[in-house]
Amino acid sequence: MRFDNHLLDEIRARLTLSDLVGRRVSWDRRKTQPGKGDYWACCPFHQEKSPSFHVDDRRNRYKCFGCGASGDHFRFVTETEGLSFPEAVERLAEQAGVALPAPDPQAARREQKRASLADVCEMAARFFQGEYAGPRGVQARAYTKKRDLLPETLAEFRFGFAPESRDALKKYLTEKNISEDMMIEAGLLIKPEDGRPSYDRFRGRLMIPIQDDRGRVVAFGGRTLNPEGQPKYLNSPETPLFHKGAMLFNAHRAREPAFKSGQAIAVEGYLDAIALWQADVRHVVATLGTAFTEDQVVRLWKFAAEPVVCFDGDAAGASAAHRAIDRIFPVLKSGYSFQFCFLPDGMDPDDLIKQRGLVGFEAEIAGAQPLSDVVWDREINAARIDTPERKAALEKRFEDLVESIRDDRVKRRYQLDLKFKLSNLFFQQARQGGRKSGSQGNSFSQKGRGTGKGRDQHEEQPVGRPARISAPDSPMFGIERLVCGLCVRYPLLLDRHLERISSTWFSEDLHRRFRDALCRLADNLDDTPASVLVRSFDEPLHKLLSEVIEETALPGEPREKSDGFSALVQRFPLLRNSPPEDFIEAVFIHFLDVLELTALENELDMEMQAIETELDETTWARVQALTQDLKRRREECAREEAELAERAKKIRISPPAAVPLISNDQPSGDVAVG
Repeated sequence: MRFDNHLLDEIRARLTLSDLVGRRVSWDRRKTQPGKGDYWACCPFHQEKSPSFHVDDRRNRYKCFGCGASGDHFRFVTETEGLSFPEAVERLAEQAGVALPAPDPQAARREQKRASLADVCEMAARFFQGEYAGPRGVQARAYTKKRDLLPETLAEFRFGFAPESRDALKKYLTEKNISEDMMIEAGLLIKPEDGRPSYDRFRGRLMIPIQDDRGRVVAFGGRTLNPEGQPKYLNSPETPLFHKGAMLFNAHRAREPAFKSGQAIAVEGYLDAIALWQADVRHVVATLGTAFTEDQVVRLWKFAAEPVVCFDGDAAGASAAHRAIDRIFPVLKSGYSFQFCFLPDGMDPDDLIKQRGLVGFEAEIAGAQPLSDVVWDREINAARIDTPERKAALEKRFEDLVESIRDDRVKRRYQLDLKFKLSNLFFQQARQGGRKSGSQGNSFSQKGRGTGKGRDQHEEQPVGRPARISAPDSPMFGIERLVCGLCVRYPLLLDRHLERISSTWFSEDLHRRFRDALCRLADNLDDTPASVLVRSFDEPLHKLLSEVIEETALPGEPREKSDGFSALVQRFPLLRNSPPEDFIEAVFIHFLDVLELTALENELDMEMQAIETELDETTWARVQALTQDLKRRREECAREEAELAERAKKIRISPPAAVPLISNDQPSGDVAVG
């Protein structure tokens, strides 16, 4: 149904946006000014500790200055409750007391037909429930008891039983004056093409109703109770009510708990979802026996920004997860991704809950891998990179996958991240190859080679693990190293602040060369294969890259357990708390400010030295201007540091005593945040 602007404006006028949003958030009393219709809160769409979500009642708009989410009444309801736009309009119109226009005749007929089919499915659900409780349901009840399903769970999910009969349901619905054509259209009967009589689709199966977002029964899933029966699980066919690739089992129950917890879990089968629901994991949904579709991916993002895909711990489960990756990549967008939890081998969620309880399951979910890590592992574990052609093939597979991403910002971030990782992988592989052949080490620099001392240090290191770069006694060393590390860890920072980074003063030659190499890569991303990047980095640059990027095992070798970016985390401990990226960016910009401030101080020192020998009006005016600018910049940096330190205190899980945001007293010029 189409809604005209006058109707939508009337709904907006009758419902105050802050009242609608206020059901989901707690307003910040310090920043909120109700008299001006100005409200602030922590964003309901991403995790943050300080309020950056703004509601303007005068304009009927909301906007988060952290993640960029924005919209009006209808957008807020669709994003927080997973409703379609027409459903959101209907709900808000009812709350506002606004009458909706009568649908056009064709739409009315379609809706009436859908309602009629839903009524037929509801009658079938009641029939199956009656059979489950009756004499013919003995085997079904024994099976649910074996699965340890509680009576309240069986009632909530409306378990039923389809008797082993060709026409038990058909007869029941016929007595209710339901036509055979409607039974067939609802997916409950099968009509043979050879003219034989129609018969029940589900026979001898435990029946589980599949419900839509409104809780209406629209289809069924049936599990065979015959050990030799095939298929093991049988779903309703596609009908006007039921589109398998667009639906998620248990979505109508999981929507609210997912919003409150900020997490959603997707499992393979509906019995897995039911077992988790019974164990008090209420934010769980299930696919319906198919690989993820783009529709399901987008629907899951209405539940949480990074849902966890939890598939069985066997080859089939891993295969299903990898197929899901290929469906997810095209629709990736800023702020939305997935995590993957691979259960212990041979176990499904139900097994895990029974053996280790809720605590054990939550521990597995807590260890879920980001999508980017799963993609990386999938490709390199199946790769051989012992020849230039095979390296090129690996890089081509990554390029093809990333090229499928439609969101340009996310695509570019993956391109940068994978270029860094592939460069590090190829470099380590080349080093290992050189070591095995008795080489004294390789140098890939086009500008110069490492010193003999550097090669001696390399000889003492384990194969494939470059030595750490020693830290000189330089006050800006820690901040410069952090800027380099954050550019690699968060490629979007490099892309977003490329011009400023390229012109920022660095005291260390190694850091300047690393910065310049990163900027060249970002500026010519599409034309720079990882193999070329490897050749453009000399040994010290690759040691620095290895320090800030997660250590990567070669294909076919076990990956060492590590926290990832360990050196970066040592300098920036707050990274262990997974702070929001808007905070990371604010800290990054502050680091650039500090480096620019240091450059300004050096410039003033040189000017002061110059006036000792030659002082004129122009030089004095320049000194005065630099002094004033330096004072202003110092005040700004001090204010920024204080604000960031306050935010850092809130991000820490267990705040210790206050620590300055920047400390040059730590070993190696390290930087402490929080």
